[in-house]
Amino acid sequence: MASVGIVVRTRDRAFFLERALRDIAAQTYSDWRVFLVNDGGDPAAVRAVVDRAGLGERATVVDHATSSGRWPSANAGVRAALAAGSSYLVLHDDDDTWAPGFLETAVAYLGAHPLAPGVVSRIEIVWEERRGDGYHETGREEFQPQLPAPLLSDTLLFNRFVPIGFLYRRELHDEIGFYDESLSVVGDWEFNLRILSRWALEYLGPEPLAFWHQRRSASGIDANSVIGDRADHERYDALVRDAALRSYVAEHGAGLALYLAKLVDQRFFLLDRRVLEVEGRLRGGLAAAAVRWLRAGGPLRGRRSAG
Repeated sequence: MASVGIVVRTRDRAFFLERALRDIAAQTYSDWRVFLVNDGGDPAAVRAVVDRAGLGERATVVDHATSSGRWPSANAGVRAALAAGSSYLVLHDDDDTWAPGFLETAVAYLGAHPLAPGVVSRIEIVWEERRGDGYHETGREEFQPQLPAPLLSDTLLFNRFVPIGFLYRRELHDEIGFYDESLSVVGDWEFNLRILSRWALEYLGPEPLAFWHQRRSASGIDANSVIGDRADHERYDALVRDAALRSYVAEHGAGLALYLAKLVDQRFFLLDRRVLEVEGRLRGGLAAAAVRWLRAGGPLRGRRSAG
């Protein structure tokens, strides 16, 4: 039994997986176990990576004969970690990494804050591109550095933290359930909304300890879902919102939703009309200024005289 259950999902991404497992092995906190869900990939290849990373008995591999998807795989890993007695859980995507002190800092925080359901690290985006047989870093930027905390009000618009930066207590699943397996993508956002609807979360500190790796030009198996599956993100974002609206209307009626829908539509209509009016005035003003300039001896008149 280890206090931290680290759930890693993978499928045919040996380069990323080996990097992730070596990253986990480099943590200064050592009371952890990896629950690796091989979602339809080659089992022999996965075990070879586990062996090269030197995890030995600290890795439990769950093989899926065929791919079940992101969130069924996440739940399979979570259930394995819960069955093994893990007190804390974290999803470590196979292409992301941590600072060496992430687990030590996060576990210490939860030990000092027994009522906190979890804690979020500041996150840094690591941009990378393919060179030869692997991916290499090309730049970094902090993700959402302006936020004072991981707030529900901000997360209603879009996801403000990704799984690599979130360590949470096992009891969270008793309270709110598991990841929604009906969602192809945005399952972490929907899960975060359920958490933030009931509890407040805090950041570990000002420095990013979790690194979200992204690849603008990657495609196929190497692509990030937020880039490679953009259409799915838009669709499932809309489905999550529509389900929440149905739930609200079923409990409270359609009155407020109907009023706000019309109010927002009217405000956008008035804003669009105002923008068009301003654009028209600008065009008219610029055109009049150009005519005055040319009449006063602009470059076109000078060229005619010279000719």
